[in-house]
Amino acid sequence: MANPVEKWWHELNCWDARAAISFYGRTLGWQFDDIPLADGSSYWVARKNGAPVCGLFALDRKLHRGIPAHWMTYMTVTSMDAAVRASAFAGGRVSRAPLRVPGLGRLAIVTDAAEALIGLIEPEAPHPLAMPPLRENAPHGHHLMN
Repeated sequence: MANPVEKWWHELNCWDARAAISFYGRTLGWQFDDIPLADGSSYWVARKNGAPVCGLFALDRKLHRGIPAHWMTYMTVTSMDAAVRASAFAGGRVSRAPLRVPGLGRLAIVTDAAEALIGLIEPEAPHPLAMPPLRENAPHGHHLMN
């Protein structure tokens, strides 16, 4: 049996970021850091007890028309450029080009050969996903975000 995926990042893509921030702040006790992006939009990192737990991205009415609010999972890669090239070589395509989010890392969205969306993240230190891989004998889940 193959080893399970050890690291991932979750991101909420929604139409009303303020409503989502209020909801998750009240229900889960998350605090949010507003990180300005190069295009003038914002990306919010949710934190619980100071540790990042997920990201929040506001969908744009012009760019994302017809896409419902949803949660996206990002799989950790060690080299974004290599992962994007490999996904294209394997029959996938890039849906959202790599984008750097300060304090988080580089994110991209690709489709696999079956046209399913999957996110990729190349985390930067000090993000918890930038930790070294789990040891073979380590209990699974000891560093996953709660």
